[in-house]
Amino acid sequence: MKPGIANGLLTALLLMPLASVSAGDSAKDNYDTYCVQCHGLTGDGLGVNVPDMSVQPRDHTDGQDMSSRSEKDLFDAIKGGGQAIGKSTLMPPWGDNLNDGEIHDLVAYLRELCQCQHGKAK
Repeated sequence: MKPGIANGLLTALLLMPLASVSAGDSAKDNYDTYCVQCHGLTGDGLGVNVPDMSVQPRDHTDGQDMSSRSEKDLFDAIKGGGQAIGKSTLMPPWGDNLNDGEIHDLVAYLRELCQCQHGKAK
């Protein structure tokens, strides 16, 4: 693992308890807190961590790609990390930081970003 990745992951792990968001916060707020570092401010997969990553984060604005992802897969990836769905271990699990309702709201927000639904892109 590159030193930049190791340092970034260590920093993220140390800051996780400080970054907790209350249940009343919106899905966009949660996305901005937990996702933009890798997936970018607009969800395009071009976050600030990308140069130090060996795997490109998913582009949440890609309607064709995102429409091939089920709500269950998106939920499981957010809750259990990439490893939970056989994807990159660089995607951390957020299930200890977000409750199931917040994760479902994030899945709905991802559908807004891609302007798609499972099985169909607009």
